[in-house]
Amino acid sequence: MYEPIRTKSVHTMAGAPSSDFPHRSREEELDIQLAGHLAALLAVTDEIRALAPSAELDAGAERLTEQVTRLRGGAPLRAPAAEAPDPSRLATLHRRAHALAGRALVVAASRADTAAAILSAERMDAHASAAESRELATR
Repeated sequence: MYEPIRTKSVHTMAGAPSSDFPHRSREEELDIQLAGHLAALLAVTDEIRALAPSAELDAGAERLTEQVTRLRGGAPLRAPAAEAPDPSRLATLHRRAHALAGRALVVAASRADTAAAILSAERMDAHASAAESRELATR
């Protein structure tokens, strides 16, 4: 009824088996994604710490560093804030940190990483309350 296909598919590379390139598992991909979100959250936390140092932010940054180190197998690169301090940016930075913590929470929950999920939820709460208090103080 139908004639069989006699040529190779245009979607396969000639002479190369399909396993020539590395494949990552779903867990490896989620680890990479979670480490990225937590590293970004750490960078924003460091910016906030430069503007308004606090022991709570220091503890949060330390815990974030531990989680990123665990996921990546090495300590994250941390740089001091290069900009001149602008206290009016604090509410914006807290909102950005809240959003990053939310993304990290979603990924941590999908890979069933309890430690990272708890840390992300705590950071979300801390940055949400800090953003609210900054917004109320500027009104």
